[in-house]
Amino acid sequence: MAVLKITSENFEQEVLKAAQPVVIDFWASWCGPCKMFSPIVDEFAEENEGKVKVGKVNIDDEPDLASRFGVMSIPTAILFKNGQAVQSMVGVQPKAKLEEMVR
Repeated sequence: MAVLKITSENFEQEVLKAAQPVVIDFWASWCGPCKMFSPIVDEFAEENEGKVKVGKVNIDDEPDLASRFGVMSIPTAILFKNGQAVQSMVGVQPKAKLEEMVR
């Protein structure tokens, strides 16, 4: 499953109303650490297809979403369960940390 591009328009449907856990990567194109984290997120999404929904929010395109969830540094990964943000991680993390977060 491809990583979803999350926007203000599809956030409620794809994240808040999702039946399974959702991991969102908040990033920006100018962010070096985000470029390092992106392939880790992509691999995590591929390996957890059907169990976890994975999306990315470009904070330059969606500043309201970043502000809504208090994203101050990027990359930030936030786990949503049942429409609620339940856990977050800041900075480049190994894939094992993402897997640990959704357990």
